[in-house]
Amino acid sequence: MTHIRAVFTAVVVGLVLALLSTAPAAAHTGKLKLEVAGDGAEGVTIQATYSDGHRLDKPVRLVLTGTGPDGQRIGPVQLEPAPEGQGFYSSGPLLSPGKWRVTVTAPAPNPGKATADIQAKVAQTAPAPAPVAVTADTNRASGSEAGGGWWPIAAAGLVLTAAAMGVAMLFGRRRTGTQND
Repeated sequence: MTHIRAVFTAVVVGLVLALLSTAPAAAHTGKLKLEVAGDGAEGVTIQATYSDGHRLDKPVRLVLTGTGPDGQRIGPVQLEPAPEGQGFYSSGPLLSPGKWRVTVTAPAPNPGKATADIQAKVAQTAPAPAPVAVTADTNRASGSEAGGGWWPIAAAGLVLTAAAMGVAMLFGRRRTGTQND
C-alpha cells in the first residue's frame, strides 16, 4: 500500500510542477497592445506589449498596411523586430511625404490591431559644419601665455644641473681613488 501511495504522490507532484511551469506562458497568450507612431520622417514605429502591460518575450509577426495622400496604398508589409528594444518594431523609410492612415495587425495566437494617422516628412539631414579659419596664436608663439613659455627653460636648467652634479661626482671619486695609491 505504501508503494501505491508513493507513486500517487509522485504523479500529483509532477502534475503540479507541469501546471506551474506553463502558468507564465499562459499569462501572455492574450491580445497584444500595439502603439503606432511616425518616426519623424518616412517610417513607422510600433511598440508591442501584452495586454497586461508586460513586454514581449518573443518576436511576433506584425503586418502594416496604409493609405496615403491621393489614395496611395502600401502593404501588406511584414515588420521585423528592431534592435532598439524588446517589442519594438520599425518599418524604415516606407512612406512618401504626406498624411497616412496606417494599420498594424498581429495574427493569432496573440491578435492585435492598431490604427494611427501619421504625417510622413522628408528625412532631415544635419547642416554642414561652418568652415573654421585656422590662424596662428601669437600669444603662444611668443611665450607670453600664462605658464606656456617657462617650462622648457626650467627643464633645461634641471638637465644641466643634473649633468653638472654627475660630472662632479665622477671626478670626485677618481681623486679619492688616486690619493690612496
